[in-house]
Amino acid sequence: MPSTYYKTPIGFARIIEEDSFITSIYLLDGEFDETAADTPLLKKTVQQLDEYFAGTRKVFDLPLKQHGTGFQQQVWEQLSKIDYGKTISYAQQSKFMHNPLGIRAIASANGKNHLIIVVPCHRVIGSDGSLTGFGCGVWRKKWLLEHEARVMGVGQTTLEL
Repeated sequence: MPSTYYKTPIGFARIIEEDSFITSIYLLDGEFDETAADTPLLKKTVQQLDEYFAGTRKVFDLPLKQHGTGFQQQVWEQLSKIDYGKTISYAQQSKFMHNPLGIRAIASANGKNHLIIVVPCHRVIGSDGSLTGFGCGVWRKKWLLEHEARVMGVGQTTLEL
């Protein structure tokens, strides 16, 4: 499977391509050697991430495929509907999915998302506005939300860790 390590403002991301789909974009702790994207799809993904971090891209146009259960696929599809610069709570997400009692299962599926940024699980927060759970580190979730707020012209947000 072709892959690349891409340096972002919040650490390295490992991007994996499989069968002409991006199957993983995951932020990692530690230092890695940045590698050149060597397929057209990896190059397109890096370009779109560059544009996202530059504040010029709000919607991604990539062929995506994650491995997961049918329920997880539904949760990830719902995540993809959250507009750039907006947040929803886990409770709201469960209501949108017509599963108001499934908050924990939905939160667990959010945590299994491996298409970070592109499938924006970082836009789901606690009902009280707190930043809860993010597999790549809550500090990165805070950075991503503040970045999107800045791009939207909302200014510096005061999100609590």
